Amino acid sequence: MPNWLREARRFAPDLKTVTYYGTNRHKRLEAYMEPGGADLIVTTYHTLKRDVGNLSRIKLRGVICDESQYIKNAETGFNKAVRALDSHYRVCLTGTPIENNLMDIWSQFHFVMPGYLPGRSLFNKQYRRPIEKQQNMRQMRRLKEKVAPFVLRRTKETVANDLPPKTVIVRTVDLEGAQRDLYETIRLAMYRRVNHEIAHRGLEKSSVYIIEAMLRLRQICCDPRLYMAEHAGMPSSKLDFLMQMLQELLSEGKKILLFSQWTTMLDLIKERIAKLPDPVDYVELRGDTKDRQGVIDAFQSGQVPLFLLSLRAGGAGINLTAADTVIHYDHWWNPAVEHQATDRAHRIGQDKNVFVFKVIATDTIEERLMELHDKKKLLAGGIYESDMSLPSNLSLQDIEMLFGP
Repeated sequence: MPNWLREARRFAPDLKTVTYYGTNRHKRLEAYMEPGGADLIVTTYHTLKRDVGNLSRIKLRGVICDESQYIKNAETGFNKAVRALDSHYRVCLTGTPIENNLMDIWSQFHFVMPGYLPGRSLFNKQYRRPIEKQQNMRQMRRLKEKVAPFVLRRTKETVANDLPPKTVIVRTVDLEGAQRDLYETIRLAMYRRVNHEIAHRGLEKSSVYIIEAMLRLRQICCDPRLYMAEHAGMPSSKLDFLMQMLQELLSEGKKILLFSQWTTMLDLIKERIAKLPDPVDYVELRGDTKDRQGVIDAFQSGQVPLFLLSLRAGGAGINLTAADTVIHYDHWWNPAVEHQATDRAHRIGQDKNVFVFKVIATDTIEERLMELHDKKKLLAGGIYESDMSLPSNLSLQDIEMLFGP
């Protein structure tokens, strides 16, 4: 919300922009509904979900859903709440319109233009299954033709002249000693379990076991303590590498965004930072951070050189153009989420070259997941780009590649 207020003051200072949030919001709402009470009301999805009964009474000219991937599931409270608002027009804004599958785009169109796409079951039958499972080029083309007239896409290529260069660097780390032994032990156990489940349930119905196996192996790559607290005495090759990298970058005067999927990993990183020979000042943003704008301002103003962020809490909706370096400590399954987090720094207003470091444990699931990332890109790109290449779901060969020796 503070970001929207700041941008409204910058680009539309004549608009009366207000927030609907906090303990006294119900009292302010009546004033907002009066003529001249407000031109633009900014609120959060969580607040809207709680107070949809009050907000749905307002006759709105328009509803704009920023970061609209939050309404990607039509059955969630967020999606139902935005659909309950009374407005003349509706807009979705997002850098990741498709995070998981084609139902993400269906749900957003269900909000923007209800009834334009076929109903859920028919959409699954006509588009999702043929495209995702059968790689049906004809149906992909038909779907793109339907959604393209209502999509305005501004890619990084479109604004390339307005942005400084971005360099992506993969830094590899070898797991050693006890950490490598633990990884191999758990990998073998997960490999057997996943194959057992696939044999009995089939590949499609074994997805929960596959995801859990990937999660556990990724945790061990980051730090054995993420996997199990009893491994407190076991060293982490990746964390050791990160500390060395941070000291080198900070000594060069870099301003760093450090992302992790897990807040518990951020805690482990902070613990190691405290033990460095030279003190490092930092701020942190996670889901339970109260003063979000305070920590953002501290970093943007140059008070601290290091910003620790959980991927979900800090990966969208904020501008962090003071940064010239982005580090992704753990490798995220969905490349679109990772790219969106990187774009906190590499966006309009950035005047410095941006370096993005991905820290990858070699000969592990992290390295092998990188090889599958293109499939996620193709799923989104097939709808929005002219390239009609199609993705496919994980195959038995993919499973072997991820978990095999």
